[in-house]
Amino acid sequence: MANNSTAMQLIMSLSVLQTQMLKKVDQQLSVHGISFTEFTVMHHLNNAPNYSMRRIDLAESVGLSASGVTRLLLPMEKINLVEKEVNPRDARVSLVKLSDAGISLFQDALQSFEIGAANATRGLDQDQIVQLHTLLEAVR
Repeated sequence: MANNSTAMQLIMSLSVLQTQMLKKVDQQLSVHGISFTEFTVMHHLNNAPNYSMRRIDLAESVGLSASGVTRLLLPMEKINLVEKEVNPRDARVSLVKLSDAGISLFQDALQSFEIGAANATRGLDQDQIVQLHTLLEAVR
């Protein structure tokens, strides 16, 4: 197990690395008019059954509070990337669905995201990327 100083250095390095990597990815996604966080929301909705999730589950998936995801979704609703959906089983449950326009934009943005991800990991080979991903998953 790492001592406190080493663990602290790791967290600081990861923070800087995250900022640098997200900047590269955000730059690629900006041509589509979306941020990395919006792309992440679209990614989770794209992979959900019927492109739909409960807002609270979506918030947890992207690491935001319920109010944070609501604030993020408002402008996305206004430009028709996502839409509110009624839960036929429980009207109290708030659902959000990726719209047809959102699906289309996500598919286009996915290619840009892949380019940004490749640029952000340019110094690593495939085995190193897998190893780093495995290590990061171990501390989740």
